[in-house]
Amino acid sequence: MKLIIAIVHERDKQRVSDTLLQAGHQFTTIATTGGFLRDGNSTMLIGAAKEKVDEIIGAIKNCCSSREEYINQPPPDVLGATALMMNPIKINVGGAIVFVVDVERFERV
Repeated sequence: MKLIIAIVHERDKQRVSDTLLQAGHQFTTIATTGGFLRDGNSTMLIGAAKEKVDEIIGAIKNCCSSREEYINQPPPDVLGATALMMNPIKINVGGAIVFVVDVERFERV
């Protein structure tokens, strides 16, 4: 058994959830916040048999895409207290971060 931990952008969460549910996969979603931009994310915990891992990761890839956005000002702690930025900067957001870990034991109680 494997545990898939997928961190997806809030904007992609519904598409990923719908796709996984339609394919019969069960998961738990936790609302999380990204560290750099303090942007909304969802962390999905998905238990799966070893042979289903590639299918699940493929579904996540199909639903999540990286995209460019412009931000006016990152949070102050990113730039430092004295930094001043006047022009918007281009950043990449979206996509997904996926971890697959072995599960030593699983019980439903």
